[in-house]
Amino acid sequence: MMEFRHLGNSGLRVSALGLGTNAFGKRADEPTSTRIIHAALDQGINFIDTANIYAGTESERIIGQALAGKRENAVLATKAGLPRHDGPHGRGSSRYHLQQELEHSLRRLRTDYIDLYQIHTFDPHTPLDETLRTLDDMVSSGKVRYIGASNYAA
Repeated sequence: MMEFRHLGNSGLRVSALGLGTNAFGKRADEPTSTRIIHAALDQGINFIDTANIYAGTESERIIGQALAGKRENAVLATKAGLPRHDGPHGRGSSRYHLQQELEHSLRRLRTDYIDLYQIHTFDPHTPLDETLRTLDDMVSSGKVRYIGASNYAA
C-alpha cells in the first residue's frame, strides 16, 4: 500500500514515491512511457514530475496522452525556466517567459491546470518579485494550484 505525505506545509497529499519522466520520449519511447505511467498509477503512485524541456517537450506530450481519462488520479508537476529556444525570451523566470511556457505546457499535457508549477533554476537576470508575482497570478487564475522551486540553493 502506497504511503502518502503532505507536499511541504500544504494540504496536498502526494505519494512517497514519485515518477520522474526525464527519459520519456528519449530513452523510453511513447508506448513504454505510457505503460510506465499506467503501472505507476495502478501501484498508487500519484506524483508525476516532468518539465517543459524534457526530451524537447516530448515528455509532457506523452504524459498528456497517457493521462487521458486518468487526469484526476495524478498530481502533475512541471517546470519552466531552463532554455527552451534561442532568443531574448527563450529562458528564465520573467513574466513573459513563464506565461508563455505555462500555456504551452497546458496544451501538451492536455489539462486546464498544473498541480505543482516549479521554477527549474534560479534566474539572476529577473527580479524575484516579478517571478513570485507571476506565480501568484497563475495560482489566482486557477491554472496552477501550487508553486515550487527546483535546483535552488537553500
